Amino acid sequence: MKNFYTKRIFDIIFSVGVIIFILSWLIPIIWILVKLESKGPLIFKQYREGLNGKEFICYKFRSMKINKDADKIHASKNDTRVTKVGALLRKTSLDELPQFFNVLKGDMSVVGPRPHIESLSSEYQKSVEDYMKRHIIKPGITGLAQVSGYRGEIKKSADIKNRVRLDIFYIENWSFLLDIKIIIKTVLNVFKGEENAY
Repeated sequence: MKNFYTKRIFDIIFSVGVIIFILSWLIPIIWILVKLESKGPLIFKQYREGLNGKEFICYKFRSMKINKDADKIHASKNDTRVTKVGALLRKTSLDELPQFFNVLKGDMSVVGPRPHIESLSSEYQKSVEDYMKRHIIKPGITGLAQVSGYRGEIKKSADIKNRVRLDIFYIENWSFLLDIKIIIKTVLNVFKGEENAY
């Protein structure tokens, strides 16, 4: 219980800091860039599975042209739906920043397993052992799996199995220090760029 409150207090303080000191000036800039290149809203909203499998609306900066498959098919390498601005947002993970509003609302945590859409979750739980354990904590903006090289497109079964293995390791070995290490590594990855960020 103490761990729960420690994590929640940190989530609130950290997300408020990002919203005030980064998003307050970054949102208008990204809004202009996104709007200049393609029609549609600045924010892309998508239902994802959260704590105990309960669905919530996950926020992202829109990185694709408006298309009917946005809720069904994840982006792949050289995806023609991704705009030029969107490609930059994805490469730097800036498209994920609106999820700090999800953290403030209590739907997500700064660090935790990445949330999946229901169709993918239904598919993975059939083939990946202990997959549903991911849902016993809130999903995160970043996680141990993501900073360990398992982010983005799932190309083979080993990708999701290793991702879930690391998610469960994180859940079973959580500490405040581990969260700080993951956040620092996430920030470093943003600056150097990630091969699977597309």
